[in-house]
Amino acid sequence: EISLGLVGVMALWLGLMRVGERAGVIDAFARFASPVFALLFPSVPRGHASQGAVMMNVSANLLGLDNAATPLGLKAMRELQTLNPTPERASDAHIMFIVLNTAGLTLIPTAVIAMRQTMAAKQGLTNFNAADIFVPTLLVTAIGLITALLAVAWVQKLPIWRPRFAAFLLGLMAVVGGVLWGLTQLPPETAATLVGTAGAMVVMGVVALFLLAGTLRRENAYEAFIDGAKEGFGVAVQIVPYLVAMLVAVGVFRAAGCMDVVLNAVGAGVRALGLDTAFLPALPVGLMKILSGAGARGLMVDVFATYGVDSFPAKLAAIMQGSSETTFYVLALYFGSVGVKDTRYALPCALLADVVGIVAAIVIAYALFSH
Repeated sequence: EISLGLVGVMALWLGLMRVGERAGVIDAFARFASPVFALLFPSVPRGHASQGAVMMNVSANLLGLDNAATPLGLKAMRELQTLNPTPERASDAHIMFIVLNTAGLTLIPTAVIAMRQTMAAKQGLTNFNAADIFVPTLLVTAIGLITALLAVAWVQKLPIWRPRFAAFLLGLMAVVGGVLWGLTQLPPETAATLVGTAGAMVVMGVVALFLLAGTLRRENAYEAFIDGAKEGFGVAVQIVPYLVAMLVAVGVFRAAGCMDVVLNAVGAGVRALGLDTAFLPALPVGLMKILSGAGARGLMVDVFATYGVDSFPAKLAAIMQGSSETTFYVLALYFGSVGVKDTRYALPCALLADVVGIVAAIVIAYALFSH
């Protein structure tokens, strides 16, 4: 039922992505980001074919379309591999690209919002705003992105403190910090309402942008949309076996008391420090997401069912799911696709960003949703 509930939203966004591609929006994104690309990938010549592939992958990730982003990411890896003088050893450009991917940069956590809406309908909730996790997810993924970027830049000895680079980093951190500070000054109820409204407006804005661009370019938006939307059903169906298996495994794990043992151990440590433990039910989602997207998805759904989709643990679980990436899966898939065996420092940098992201998700969820 959960997978079928995703068919509509996945078909919608895959169709809109195809419209955006044909209307030139993706190319516009690449041109707009060209100065930043030159800072982060100094070894890649300006105008190289990898630039467009990287930006299309980033665009798909921004919209939370993991299945659309993956083939674009693999294409970007192949293009970057053409510049790699040692094919079996990861290049600096490879590592920067992959670590930024594992940071889970997401503008719209489409699949998570769809799952929340589906579960809310099953639980009989009315006037439920499934998009109220939009801003928290954006903040957490931005913090993870900044951490990953700084970690890789430090190892690669990129000119972080040169004026252009420093201005980019400081500007990004200032925006994230300003939004977070502003939201924390509001009462939780007001902040939640503002977050939900912003999420709805951004979703509609992206839809309008793609359709308007297609109209101005005189593209047949309908045919482009249908072409992309055909993939939606297949994408949703593909996750059924993994979702069923993980839901069964989670049920057995919880019924055997194993989850309680883990949470009690972590809870004892948290209580010893005098901290609140309301976040503990959602913590397994963040930890599992590093290993398995399907596993984390199953754990998130289990939190929805156990505590209610509108509860604090459920909102935190949704933020963790929407703002993180399957680090080990991404590294294995992307490096394996180009035959790279020596991944160098990619894993430590990615795991550092994951840990910082989990902590940030907990702090931001308490700031916005704790009553």
